[in-house]
Amino acid sequence: MSKITRYVGMDVHAETIAVALVEGRQVVRSLGVIPNRAEAIQRLIGKLGDVNSLRVCYEAGPTGYVLYWQLAKLGVSCEVVAPSLVPSKPGERIKTDRRDAEKLARSYRSGDLTAVWVPNAEHEALRDLVRAREAAKKDELRAKHRLSKYLLRYGQRAPQGCRPWTLAWWRWVRALQLDHAAQNVVVLDHIMAVDYEAQRIERLEGAIDEAIKDAPPHMKAAIEALQALRGVAKITAITLTTEFGTFRRFERATQVMSYTGVVPSEHSSGARDRRGAITKTGNAHLRRVLIEAAWHYRHGPRLNLRQKQLQRTLSPRVTEIAWKAQERLHRRFWRLTNKSKPAGKVVTAVARELVGFIWAIGLQAENDAATAAAN
Repeated sequence: MSKITRYVGMDVHAETIAVALVEGRQVVRSLGVIPNRAEAIQRLIGKLGDVNSLRVCYEAGPTGYVLYWQLAKLGVSCEVVAPSLVPSKPGERIKTDRRDAEKLARSYRSGDLTAVWVPNAEHEALRDLVRAREAAKKDELRAKHRLSKYLLRYGQRAPQGCRPWTLAWWRWVRALQLDHAAQNVVVLDHIMAVDYEAQRIERLEGAIDEAIKDAPPHMKAAIEALQALRGVAKITAITLTTEFGTFRRFERATQVMSYTGVVPSEHSSGARDRRGAITKTGNAHLRRVLIEAAWHYRHGPRLNLRQKQLQRTLSPRVTEIAWKAQERLHRRFWRLTNKSKPAGKVVTAVARELVGFIWAIGLQAENDAATAAAN
């Protein structure tokens, strides 16, 4: 007689975890609330018995993947599910932790949940580093805006022909003296904020360079190969690699496009076919770098010095895909532009096709790295 699989749903919060269990076709039952601590989780798993028959799930959230890693060490099969894809009844008006845990267990048993890809601790640490650099760039932009708008409020304009943020512009700003001492203090504070963010970015980029050296071979191969694409330099390549995790988890390019949320939404019924804006589901970090890279394809196909030097170390298949991307996406960009499509729609359409080339190159690089490791 085969063992009955027991499905466990967990509603995870910072301090507590609500637990529910269902076995076979039995009714879902609540197991109460436990503290969100490693020892409490270990005691719970010990009470539930054989770990080989357990299937645990919980929603992705601010607590990260610590619970997943803890359960994996205990030998428990666990999946982290996408909260936005958990089925819900329109008429439900009562929401509690107990009910959420029971709904997770019930939906998990019926196969209605969608699991997300979970990185290991090393991969998550590298992704945190890349995202910290992105946050620092946003903070630097805000600091620059505060400085420039403060000068604008008091009619302070740089000399003619002095472009903002150049060395000459900074010399003018640092030598600037306003009418009141309080104003000069504010200007100095804004300047120091911009300088601090610049130093922070430099520090994080240095840490990223060191982290790439210690990265697994398949990840280093993907980072190097992706830089063969136009508009993809080191920071963009490592962002793509860390956010995708591994390109081998996707079977088709269309899956990658859906994952990034750059496909159009659709609401069709009967003879009516209606498509709307892009879904924006999935990973916002990926969409940002994809849109930035897509703008480069408004220029004609060519190789810069960095790409020419890089191609000497890449496989012919990777360079072939990268050049094909340049030709196709450049034609696509101007074909849509000549049809008077809005620039935002044009670059989004180009970004959607760019994802397919990124997946093809990343997959090729990972397979080449795996072959080299096997030999």
